[in-house]
Amino acid sequence: MRSRIPGAVATGLMTITTALWMFWGVAEMYYEGWGNPFPAPLAYLIPGLVCLLLSVIVVTWPFFGGLLILLVGGAFSVWWVGLAAARGGLSFVGLLSMFPVSGMLVLTGILFLLEARFRRYRKGTEWVPSANWVVRNLRYVVVVGVPIVVFIVVSAFSLPNLMERVDDGDRSARLIEGNGVILVWAPAGPGWNWKQPWGGYPSWNSIALYGVEPIGIDARLKPGYEDASADTSHMATTSLCHHLSEDGLTLLDEAQNVWRMPTTEEVVRSLVLRGENAGCSWNGKTGWADCPNQPDKETPLWAPDQEPIYLWTADEAAEEGGAYYVSYNGAVHDQPKTWGNPRHGYRCVREVIPDDEVQGSSSTREAPSEG
Repeated sequence: MRSRIPGAVATGLMTITTALWMFWGVAEMYYEGWGNPFPAPLAYLIPGLVCLLLSVIVVTWPFFGGLLILLVGGAFSVWWVGLAAARGGLSFVGLLSMFPVSGMLVLTGILFLLEARFRRYRKGTEWVPSANWVVRNLRYVVVVGVPIVVFIVVSAFSLPNLMERVDDGDRSARLIEGNGVILVWAPAGPGWNWKQPWGGYPSWNSIALYGVEPIGIDARLKPGYEDASADTSHMATTSLCHHLSEDGLTLLDEAQNVWRMPTTEEVVRSLVLRGENAGCSWNGKTGWADCPNQPDKETPLWAPDQEPIYLWTADEAAEEGGAYYVSYNGAVHDQPKTWGNPRHGYRCVREVIPDDEVQGSSSTREAPSEG
């Protein structure tokens, strides 16, 4: 029985690692990926499925699988530490949080190498496997069954809400009013989630410095701003939004000063759920906004079939060099102003003019405003 301990512990650790990656992958697939063209959402399942494949391999061939896990776990740990260090986010707490899905793989690989040795020992004795199929294949049942259960549970929790998500297909300029805010939000085009050739969306810096000579989206080409950040004065005068034509469909060389970036408070108060204002308010800090009903990624504010799940705001964060963004589900956080990826979008706004409603713009129904 003592010879079976390393293998049992290793199987348990591998199952935990696989379950954690499966939980993360399924949750992110529904949170970030849902609505994007198939099969893009399935990419989030890759880490969990890789761990599941490794689990089956290592239970079947512990020596070969143990070496493979050592290689994968070690490579992933080095890659993650290097990435975190390059972003300036390496910390002791971060290392501890990643241990279950990186360093634990290394420990698991070592234990499986011991299991391979003891398995050879057991084959050389009179040890007889159990006649019960479940007992004999318990490790397969555990390493495959637990991740499947995780997938089912997370899906059962997430899918009902996603099935009710509203998308009216309208990507034109939208009038969204309620909760003390009345604004027209830019139509699809350069004023709303303008995707760049590299596959992501402009950083806060790039949006704010668009009108600085030479006019353009690449902030790195602006003399004097190669290593400097924009601030709220740039966002209020030279931003991409200020160069939008009145209809929001064209970027012009001269500032038009019709559109602007919304504030964090305006984005939070405009969050929606099932065609109605979600009634959210912001306390000026990062974290969850105060929402009586948790909002969702729905029209008219969001494009459910696009990648962005966050919107940049016009506000600088308390953290130096950072700016605020708002998640579709009501969370407010900050990132460096140079940050740009397929999840961080933006949407310009303008004040209401008398003929907005007769032009067919849409609005959410009113939610009570505070004060």
